[in-house]
Amino acid sequence: MRIAIVGTRGIPARYGGFETLADQLSRRLVDRGHAVTVYCRKAFTRPDDVFDRRIRRVILPGVPSKHFDTLVHTFLSVVHVLFSQAEVILICNVANSPFAWVPRLLGKPTALNVDGLDRKRRKWNFMGQWFLHVCEMLSAITPSRVVTDAKAIQDYYHRRYGKVSTMIAYGSDPPPGEARFNGFALTPNRYLLYVSRLEPENNPELVIRAYRRVRTDWPLVVVGGNAYNPAYAEHLKTIADPRVIFTGGVYGEGYWALQKNAGLCIFASEVGGVHPALIEAMAARNAVLYLDTPENRETAADCGVSFQANETDLAQKMVSLTSQPELLGCLADQAQQRAQKCFSWDRVTQDYEVLFSEMLARS
Repeated sequence: MRIAIVGTRGIPARYGGFETLADQLSRRLVDRGHAVTVYCRKAFTRPDDVFDRRIRRVILPGVPSKHFDTLVHTFLSVVHVLFSQAEVILICNVANSPFAWVPRLLGKPTALNVDGLDRKRRKWNFMGQWFLHVCEMLSAITPSRVVTDAKAIQDYYHRRYGKVSTMIAYGSDPPPGEARFNGFALTPNRYLLYVSRLEPENNPELVIRAYRRVRTDWPLVVVGGNAYNPAYAEHLKTIADPRVIFTGGVYGEGYWALQKNAGLCIFASEVGGVHPALIEAMAARNAVLYLDTPENRETAADCGVSFQANETDLAQKMVSLTSQPELLGCLADQAQQRAQKCFSWDRVTQDYEVLFSEMLARS
């Protein structure tokens, strides 16, 4: 099949979950003999990028705005894909639903991965939430198929819109071998790890304030940044105590080193389906302490410990878990086993391959 992936910032992955999906999925699809094109934003590519050269990159411009960058780039990508040889298109992000019908005019079926309920993110103002709500409604009708990555989101689409979606989870496969730290003076298995884009709905303030209540020599390592609002990341540094280490964005081997050597991973995102950072922590054999939401419970199951959205409960759980190394080891083993069983990239690729084949057969 000739497959195009649209709506991400492109490959190699250096931003978030959709970019990692495009990277991992495209490499495995070309391994299986398919021709894959990934549309990339110019601002997120470099001349010395290292990626699988069997994958074709189409680099198009965007605009430097969190509100319009995705829309402008996806519009240009969809126009380009109309005149390409692509037979089937995967569009990522519910905000791109207004364009999902366009390739279908020329007989090119589209799958739209809606991720979670993006309109609930606190970073959006009223107009942003309204627009994303409209996009959510359009996503039930504009693509050939809707892809949801969690049962909770699949149930929501069926209950709210009567739409039967295809559920394909996110994947995670840590690189083999031992990962070594690169520039971080940390003791393996004796630090807390928080990984996320530094945005309000991911609750970095909650984690930092709860950690201030914990008396421990385990540092809190905060991995992530905010490309569109760096002032928020700077604000977090002003409320953190000296034990908190801010690394900024870390990718590749350095990222997996932080995951594989953590003593406990804290996951506090409240919006979305299956979150990459959560299953990557599980796959890296991490005990996880996660915010209690339906999607997070679905992902971690009984392989982690949940906390409520308040500083007291989170701080108490931090103290309890860090004082029980045997429990941490048991939870880490269970998490890794669940990740291998449910969230492998090979399984994800197989599911997308079946979906694309069905879409082409119908078209």
